[in-house]
Amino acid sequence: MVRQLLDQYGQAVRTGQLGKVLAAPSTASIRNPWMDQVAANLTPSRLAGVLRAAAQGDAESFLGLAEEMEERDLHYASVLGTRKRAIAGVAGVVRAASDSARDQEIMDKVQSLVETPAFSRLRDELCDALGKGYCVSEIIWERGAIWRPVDYCWRDPRHFVFDRETGQRLLVRDDSAPEGMELEPFKFICHVPRLKCGLPIRGGLARLAALGFLCKSFTIKDWMGFLEVYGMPLRIGRYGAGATAEDIDVLVRAVSNIGTDAAAIMPESMQIEFVEAAKGSAGSGGAVIFKDTAEWWDRQLSKGILGQTASAEGTAGKLGADDTQEDVRQDILRSDAKQLAETINRDLIRVFVDLNFGQQARYPQFLLPVEDKEDVSALVEALKELVPLGLRVSEREVRARLGLSEPEDGEAILSVAPPDQNETALQRQSTPQGAVQLNSLEDFEELLGEIEQRALDSQDEQLQGFLDPLMELVAQAQDYEAVLAGLGPLLEQMDNGPLREALAQAGFLARAVADG
Repeated sequence: MVRQLLDQYGQAVRTGQLGKVLAAPSTASIRNPWMDQVAANLTPSRLAGVLRAAAQGDAESFLGLAEEMEERDLHYASVLGTRKRAIAGVAGVVRAASDSARDQEIMDKVQSLVETPAFSRLRDELCDALGKGYCVSEIIWERGAIWRPVDYCWRDPRHFVFDRETGQRLLVRDDSAPEGMELEPFKFICHVPRLKCGLPIRGGLARLAALGFLCKSFTIKDWMGFLEVYGMPLRIGRYGAGATAEDIDVLVRAVSNIGTDAAAIMPESMQIEFVEAAKGSAGSGGAVIFKDTAEWWDRQLSKGILGQTASAEGTAGKLGADDTQEDVRQDILRSDAKQLAETINRDLIRVFVDLNFGQQARYPQFLLPVEDKEDVSALVEALKELVPLGLRVSEREVRARLGLSEPEDGEAILSVAPPDQNETALQRQSTPQGAVQLNSLEDFEELLGEIEQRALDSQDEQLQGFLDPLMELVAQAQDYEAVLAGLGPLLEQMDNGPLREALAQAGFLARAVADG
């Protein structure tokens, strides 16, 4: 007996419906693809009404406003797009439920599913839920050797509503059910990110940004009006006391033409004067107020959407110089990626497995892991200090953390140049400034040995002036007593200067090595 498949709400799956398009928009139905403008002439009272209606279940105007905000506000579109693209930049991985052959086979099928271009587009489209609070995509299935999605169709969120009883469950609007009817099982992927507690429709970032959008719209409108008055020079036409009405009309046309055509013709007896706007009007007391107000609202949007302002505002520092993922605060990105993966696992991966392999005790998982970026320079510095002291480190692990691959056999590789055979340990350990750097006890012992060897290599030269008179005395003496008798006067002839200098240099170098 074949067990009936059920969705997460306990509804029976009707496989005959899986290949059909069920929620397509149509101008002849309640799911009209066109929308009326909401942002045009938006006022505080109208915005309050839009937000109030959405909180009570009628979100059509709010969703239209959210769409227009991305078209009208450059900064909002930028920071929201940055947050969406940060998720798109996270590489997905598929993890098998276990090491069994059956689970590995299922994982391979799921892997082929997530590698399709359609799945990549699905990931991008589901991120639309960040601004509006939810996003729905309809799965178009095809039955061949196995059930497989051939497309994922983004559906306008205005064509869906939350149930009136709990405000948590999405329903699709239909001509026969304007208040919404149950979604067909295994047909829809519904991403509802948990950005805050409460009703999902109140959780979209567009609701958070709506007041800033309205206030900045007023600010920019007033700013443009201010510039229209104070940003252009005032044109004053002067005519003489004897000018006729016709002369005055000529001057008026000339002044007007300068404002539109930047050119005018007038009698030589007339003149036009350009009076620039007062600097105080367009300076710190005027236009700067509008500029500062608009930028303040932009910073608040950056904080609310990205969790920081450094990357959006170009502030000098770490965030301003890193890649797209790090333009979004890491904890926010990690949460977004985790929630998106949960939605895909629930509404697509599990559904795909149930249709083709039956219900499982455990399912493969699609993951979007966000790893903290490692400070490579700090790792390298630590290795330079610790490895010479004897710390054993896996070369494979270091290569993996640095993002370097294992070189192939015969491949050209980078390596340290072989040491100069004539170069001494003291030269190898010296810096360009002449200081000696010791990295281990072996270095210390090697340097002391070199200092000793230098002294021994030059001992013949150092002792020559000291030993030559003695050897001459011995050669001339007839017996031992004659040698002893000649030692007293001989001490004055012996030159021990080179020996004393060599011993002093060796002692100085040894002390310098010990102190360094």
